[in-house]
Amino acid sequence: MKSVRKALRKGELVKDTYQRVCCAECDKPLKTENDPDEITTLRICPDCGMEWKELR
Repeated sequence: MKSVRKALRKGELVKDTYQRVCCAECDKPLKTENDPDEITTLRICPDCGMEWKELR
């Protein structure tokens, strides 16, 4: 699982006009999954199911 920042640099993720992080392949905004016991947040593409982690 890659981080959101690395994926943005590599072009796997892009930001739309409202600065929402979107999957570059599907062009859909990512969903967020928070676990209160973890320090990271999972960002998941609703179409392809790819996951990226993001520090809170």
